[in-house]
Amino acid sequence: MLGERISAESGKVTAQRVLPNPGGGPKMETSFQATGKLLGEDETDTGTYSAVVRPDGTLYGEGQGVVMGKNGDLATWIGQGVGTIKKDGSVSYRGALYYQTSSPRWSRLNSIAGIFEYEVDAQGNARSEISEWK
Repeated sequence: MLGERISAESGKVTAQRVLPNPGGGPKMETSFQATGKLLGEDETDTGTYSAVVRPDGTLYGEGQGVVMGKNGDLATWIGQGVGTIKKDGSVSYRGALYYQTSSPRWSRLNSIAGIFEYEVDAQGNARSEISEWK
């Protein structure tokens, strides 16, 4: 069941590159930086994910990142998702994130899965929402 929203962010793609993929077509690596709130605290999220186009045209991606809170809190995340490329060049992903932190303020992140919606428009503007999966 979908629970409380734990994060909302907006930001920008900062870099992209194409990587070889021994298992098939090319793999696109994308880095981004976003700002928003995590568990009510102002934060900056920096991440990189790579995605491959599957035979049916959908995307599969995996990523990792670091979230730094305004008050000095720090958390890392890893995630996986599936996505689609739209006709206008925008991309839409849905998936799950798993956090790790030693911050007392964010400690509950260690025991939850976050379900995300991530959108990137054709100009590289990104936004996401993450909810707790109960």
